[in-house]
Amino acid sequence: MSTKYVYLFSEGDASMRNLLGGKGANLAEMTGLGMPVPQGFTITTEACTKYYEDGEQISDSIRAEILDYIGKLEAIAGKKFGDPDNPLLVSVRSGARASMPGMMDTILNLGLNETVVESFAKKTGNPRFAYDSYRRFIQMYSDVVMEVGKAYFEKLIDEMKAKRGVTQDTELTADDLKELAEQFKAEYKSKIGQDFPTDPVEQLFGAIKAVFRSWDNPRAIYYRRMNDIPSSWGTAVNVQSMVFGNMGDTSGTGVAFSRNPSTGDKGLYGEFLMNAQGEDVVAGVRTPQTIDQLKETNPAVYGQFVEIVDTLEKHYRDMQDMEFTIEEGKLYMLQTRNGKRTAAAAFKIACDLVDEGMISEKDAVLSIDPKQIDALLHPQFDAGELSKAVPIGKGLPASPGAACGQVVFTAEDATEWTVKKGADVVLVRLETSPEDIEGMHYAKGILTARGGMTSHAAVVARGMGTCCVSGLGEIVFDEAAKTFTLGGKTYGEGDWISLDGSTGNVYGEAIKTVPASIGGHFGRIMEWADKYRTMKVRTNADTPADAAQAMRFGAEGIGLCRTEHMFFEADRIAAIREMIVSKTVEQRKAALAKLLPMQRGDFEGIYVAMEGNPVTIRLLDPPLHEFLPTEEGDIVALASEMGMSVDELKAIIASLHEFNPMMGHRGCRLDVTYPEIGEMQTQAIIEAAINVQKAHPEWVIVPEIMVPLVGELKELQYVKGIITETADRLIAASGLPMKYMVGTMIEIPRAAITADEIAQEAEFFSFGTNDLTQMTFGFSRDDAGKFLEAYYEKKIYENDPFARLDQNGVGKLVQAAVRLGKHTRPDIKLGICGEHGGDPSSVEFCYRAGLAYVSCSPFRVPIARLAAAQAALKEEKEKA
Repeated sequence: MSTKYVYLFSEGDASMRNLLGGKGANLAEMTGLGMPVPQGFTITTEACTKYYEDGEQISDSIRAEILDYIGKLEAIAGKKFGDPDNPLLVSVRSGARASMPGMMDTILNLGLNETVVESFAKKTGNPRFAYDSYRRFIQMYSDVVMEVGKAYFEKLIDEMKAKRGVTQDTELTADDLKELAEQFKAEYKSKIGQDFPTDPVEQLFGAIKAVFRSWDNPRAIYYRRMNDIPSSWGTAVNVQSMVFGNMGDTSGTGVAFSRNPSTGDKGLYGEFLMNAQGEDVVAGVRTPQTIDQLKETNPAVYGQFVEIVDTLEKHYRDMQDMEFTIEEGKLYMLQTRNGKRTAAAAFKIACDLVDEGMISEKDAVLSIDPKQIDALLHPQFDAGELSKAVPIGKGLPASPGAACGQVVFTAEDATEWTVKKGADVVLVRLETSPEDIEGMHYAKGILTARGGMTSHAAVVARGMGTCCVSGLGEIVFDEAAKTFTLGGKTYGEGDWISLDGSTGNVYGEAIKTVPASIGGHFGRIMEWADKYRTMKVRTNADTPADAAQAMRFGAEGIGLCRTEHMFFEADRIAAIREMIVSKTVEQRKAALAKLLPMQRGDFEGIYVAMEGNPVTIRLLDPPLHEFLPTEEGDIVALASEMGMSVDELKAIIASLHEFNPMMGHRGCRLDVTYPEIGEMQTQAIIEAAINVQKAHPEWVIVPEIMVPLVGELKELQYVKGIITETADRLIAASGLPMKYMVGTMIEIPRAAITADEIAQEAEFFSFGTNDLTQMTFGFSRDDAGKFLEAYYEKKIYENDPFARLDQNGVGKLVQAAVRLGKHTRPDIKLGICGEHGGDPSSVEFCYRAGLAYVSCSPFRVPIARLAAAQAALKEEKEKA
């Protein structure tokens, strides 16, 4: 049986969303409910996919099916396509299965030409309306189908209004609009080189192709990437009989929500315009009236509309976003969909619908997009001020929230300006390094020219809950002058800029921010999420303050404590540098002895903050050169302290330079080369655990010591030997019956595919998916931003693999390691500690892969809790 590509609205229903798209499925559902829907048909998403498979052509068989359905629509409407005496006019609209407001294109009034518009004017007795519809159609068709652009048409309208001495489009006469239509056609011919099409069938197929094409326009591609929508889905096309809101003062058009999309408050919310077509309401050309004023304009239509809204909300059991048209006093419904809403509104609406008995707790948990939680936990821009601002550049949205402050170029200045002047600052850097940590802590926002979603700046900023935009390669720095140039303008130290870490937008002005606010509705939803999830959520935290913040957000342990971040503080960096440049084991041990009490104190603070919950501490991971001085003054001071010449120290620093440090002398390789590092760190971990256990006998402290970058069983055996010898000796001396675990990060592909061997020694695996992604793809996470945009444009990749786990490649390595590890050690503990642990789609993958927990930065813990609950509930639904 051949594939059916076209369906009348009366042939579909809401369950056919994947095939008919959201708009088509809902038009079919409303038709089935007996609502006043202008009839039409939907060309399926499969037809869109076939269009691209066929080299962006509509096949003869689909073309014939569409023409057949035009005949069916003519029979329903009692009008003929292209008939001058009784013309059928249609709208052509996109409709993907996922709602993508404003991302794709619409054409109204299709079917008009010179002959039809004249008879249409006579038939309706309303020439102004007929020519208004015609000029709109020429403008939309030129813009959407032929990509001429709107700007010149708008200029012609403005010139006509100025010539006539009027300010509103509605004040132009029929003759004015007729003249405009002629000007529009002349503009079309000058740009395209041929006359505006008069054949309605040619117009229709041009419009259908344009909607299919719009699935791949830049804004649609970007929206898909931000919202996890695969390019393979395609869009449906809805061809619908026109109803006209621009026939005079008894006609109009509007958009309404069944609840307030900003606050979630129950009650009709929306706007309408009389004597207008759909785009006028959203385009801002005229100021709309509020929906409650419709009660005065047309009480009967208002009453009917209120009834329909109530029916639709109860039917869909969610807040509805609806478009309607009134044609000469008669109401028509053009669309309904589950409405987009702010984060605060989402939580309130979900709770209210439960309280109203419309949905269950489980439905409420499933109804919220976990990524929306970001907006509740971070400052946001004032909506009114943001609407007037124009971005000067766009980088990667590395850490969410909004930031406004004065530009500084060094971490030291960020600290000084904040502490001494009380200033709000934005730290602008080519890239950040671990030494910048204090300044990053004080900055309201961080902007970098280099680095991706998992660069140092991005990871640290997310951990702190600080807004960050990274990888904005268009920035040109002049370090000497302390300026940067972006968007054609130069900004100096002290100039105000604003960053949107949720979109990546950068603004060259101060924009007011509003603080984050978490209401009681958030707490209720999270309580329900915790009730239904089975996977644990831990945090990545390196300080007691981060750990405490994560606990407030509901973390159930630490999945990654990075010991190296502790070494960059001013009182420690000297000792770590002394250790690195030591020539003998004795010198190295003497330097490590200085670090021991500091590390032990850090770990004690973290164990106390976590109140007996599990803590996984990773041994030193980064290459040693990261800790060494680069400034001449620091080099001279260190040489003096170490009793060596400056040249000798410079030679040591040069010898530690690596061509590819991320694959160099780091991780467990440091402990193989310098076992005393592993000894000191194990001593600090175990002594801290013993001290806290003695102080808090009500807790059970079980240290989890994680060896990074293992790729070979014998590596792990060697480092584990250092750990166990030190730990067993200390525990025996303490007299406490303390248990501890030794595990490894799976971050090298070889470790994943030999996980059965590694599990002989590792009691737990934690998937370090940042490095695992980097090593699997073979590109640097700090440099990938330079070329990934080209990959998105050419549809080689749909998403940044560092932001969303590559389930097809890296995911297979994770699944293999889970399977192999469990085969050797059935009770092996499995988790993930890469940044993917806070990405909802990656969390669902981890749940399905059989991981016991995910770990993410503190401010992403609530996102992971909700995503983990949704993963469990989705699986429950599938099984049911």
